[in-house]
Amino acid sequence: MLIGELAGKAGTTIKALRYYEQEGLLHPRRAPNGYREYDEAAVAQVGTIKALLSLGLTANDLRAFLPCLGEGIPEGPICPDSARVIARKLTVVEEKIAALEVLRGRLIDVLAS
Repeated sequence: MLIGELAGKAGTTIKALRYYEQEGLLHPRRAPNGYREYDEAAVAQVGTIKALLSLGLTANDLRAFLPCLGEGIPEGPICPDSARVIARKLTVVEEKIAALEVLRGRLIDVLAS
């Protein structure tokens, strides 16, 4: 399928697909006329990319997931590289939550006084 068809099936934009390719997350074949050609597996792959990006991971982070992007987000054990990326992101989120809890406490104190 061509890039426009993939964008429609995957619920994304052509610009996003080009970005995923630029970042090394998608690898379309090229037709003799230079058009990008994708197989049906690319729909699932783009869905996985979108899901991982929605978790706050970056395109750079997703490179650790490249071996399994076409298979969806695994429900079981994940590879060590992917686990390190997720653990690092979790640490960042926990630090932000802690900082927000401190701020919340200060705001409560201000309102109480």
